Amino acid sequence: MRRLPKTNANLNDAQIQGWQVIRRVIPYLWPDGQGWVKRRVVAAILVLVLAKVIAVTTPLFYKQAVDALAPDGASAATFLGAGAVGLTIAYGIARLMNVGFQQLRDVIFTRVGQRALRALALETFTHIHRLSMRYHITRKTGGLSRIIERGVKGVDFLLRFLLFSIGPLVLELLMIAVILFFLFDVWYLAVVVGTIAVYVWFTFKVTEWRVKIRKEMNDQDTDANQKAIDSLLNFETVKYFGAERWEANRYDHAMQQYEAAAIRTNYSLAFLNFGQSFLITSGLVAVMVMAAVGVQNGALTVGDFVMVNAYMIQITMPLNFLGTVYREIRQALIDMGDMFDLLGQPAEVQDKPGAKPLQVNGGAISLRDVAFGYEAERAILKGVDLEVRPGQTVAIVGSSGSGKSTIGRLLFRFYDVTDGSLCIDGQDIRDVTQESLHAQIGVVPQDTVLFNDTIHYNIAYGRPDATEAEIREAAKAAKIHDFIMSLPRGYDTAVGERGLKLSGGEKQRVGIARTLLKNPPILLLDEATSALDTETEMEIQDELKAMGQGRTVITIAHRLSTIADADRIVVLEDGLIVETGSHNELLEKDGRYAHLWNRQEAEEAA
Repeated sequence: MRRLPKTNANLNDAQIQGWQVIRRVIPYLWPDGQGWVKRRVVAAILVLVLAKVIAVTTPLFYKQAVDALAPDGASAATFLGAGAVGLTIAYGIARLMNVGFQQLRDVIFTRVGQRALRALALETFTHIHRLSMRYHITRKTGGLSRIIERGVKGVDFLLRFLLFSIGPLVLELLMIAVILFFLFDVWYLAVVVGTIAVYVWFTFKVTEWRVKIRKEMNDQDTDANQKAIDSLLNFETVKYFGAERWEANRYDHAMQQYEAAAIRTNYSLAFLNFGQSFLITSGLVAVMVMAAVGVQNGALTVGDFVMVNAYMIQITMPLNFLGTVYREIRQALIDMGDMFDLLGQPAEVQDKPGAKPLQVNGGAISLRDVAFGYEAERAILKGVDLEVRPGQTVAIVGSSGSGKSTIGRLLFRFYDVTDGSLCIDGQDIRDVTQESLHAQIGVVPQDTVLFNDTIHYNIAYGRPDATEAEIREAAKAAKIHDFIMSLPRGYDTAVGERGLKLSGGEKQRVGIARTLLKNPPILLLDEATSALDTETEMEIQDELKAMGQGRTVITIAHRLSTIADADRIVVLEDGLIVETGSHNELLEKDGRYAHLWNRQEAEEAA
């Protein structure tokens, strides 16, 4: 196999060899510390070998039965102690046992294969959630889902056929070669070996050529699927701009590229199949001619002729299967390439070795000379110093792009600070486990995204072990219980993809109820009431204020009227804190906050 260059942490088909991918898969088939899995694998292999032994000896019964029916075949039947009928029955039993052992092998191995598939799928799914926000905002959901789907299916195929196709095929060919050598002569063996060698060479060469076409077809398939999902997720936007035809043309262009690659794939497959059939047929005819000449010369019996034919057919079947298996394995390796590339992506934000759970004793938050930028050449925060005392409500305001939401993302540790430190109760959040950090912070984002499930499920997501009464209390506190009860199915109402069956305000209230149910000591409200009408906003503001009692609250706001009663207001501008104080204090300063306040007052008055 041609060696391909390898780059750090990139495991895709263009950079790794097939054996490297196979080595990644083997541990799922032979896991440490799980003896039952290993015992099943060994049992399946033993049954497989037994099945092949029976398969290779079956034509011998066939030969004896034919010789027993021949005019001079009595001696053969007498030698075996059975007549033609008995030999025929023995032949049928042998065939049945061969199939039976193959099915028993599958029964034994099925549990192992499914466990391995489940383990890899779980590892991939878990790893995706470990990857940073930076990775996810640069990936396309449609392409990612298709990569995972094809990759997991490829692993399923590889696990099964690597163990039960390639190995058994080699074993069967070796056993038949030995029988041909000892029962006939070396020329039969030479023809068979030559046919197999040319067949394998032809199959591998043409398949390697087809691999490139298959890779292109997969790329176009991923691109078309991504465009379709992206368009469907943005259904409303498409409708707003009357862009249905534009989206259809984009999708059709992607499918056109896929069509071209798929046509080339089918053409090359037809060439491969014909070539394989030509080589196999040539070898079969050559051996059968040799056997026919031997029968005419009296060197072979009719039974020998039939047995040679049976063995050649027995060879051609697995050889045809070899071509299919090799093609599928190569294609599976391609399909798995992107998935292993995904698994090879390092998590940008990781727990340090020995990281301890966060211990919240009050919830004091401290930012000390914090600097951060999503890109190295563009700084967002430029040395922010901020102290939030336990139980205090601090509002962060400023113009768009000033860094307000970035502070929230850093607090939740979607990213790590570039310089400086961010601490909770004196503990640098980089030194504690992410799981414990996330458990102590409740977030109500500006745009609440819901799961395509029921309202009950979406509220209970804040604390899955909550009782029904607790879920309803949270909904009442978020002022959405009455609305839910007015629906025909109540809490069992499905919200649709991303919650599109609910209005913006209804989604936001579900998000607030979810956070209320979580009941964390630290709250992060990122424009939490921005999607609500004025009356509902005032009601929920009261509930959020009540929920904030005894908790540390950071409110990120654009609408200044919602944070006028905050304990302290911090004004950010261009990544720096330019003002801090209470609402009245900042108005008296007549600075940046006063300017923002007056402008919003004028806009509302207009």
